[in-house]
Amino acid sequence: MPFSAPVASHGVEGVLTPEDAFVASLNTCYMLMFIWSAERLKIDLVSYACEAEGHVEEFLDRTSTFDRVTLRPRIVARGCGEERVRRALELAEKYSLVRQSIKAEVVLEPSIEIRNQ
Repeated sequence: MPFSAPVASHGVEGVLTPEDAFVASLNTCYMLMFIWSAERLKIDLVSYACEAEGHVEEFLDRTSTFDRVTLRPRIVARGCGEERVRRALELAEKYSLVRQSIKAEVVLEPSIEIRNQ
């Protein structure tokens, strides 16, 4: 899998950057832990999709760091309460190794739809 620096840093356009991979690793780990939690809580999960966006803070000495990553999961479940889905979100955060390993703030903005059978 080819990687490149970001285009703004003279990288190749359309190629995955380490910054992309960082945000994607958090998103993927969180998704897997959510699915695991949903299974444990007997949630009938219809669909799960999540957009992730990282925000980089630039400093005067030209260094930078991720200060925030926003996850926007869109969850559709069937035959349970929204509270149970929210509990699965909490468990996913607790058990996500990547989430627990980064210092950036992680903002969760879920959209939850509950369908009746």
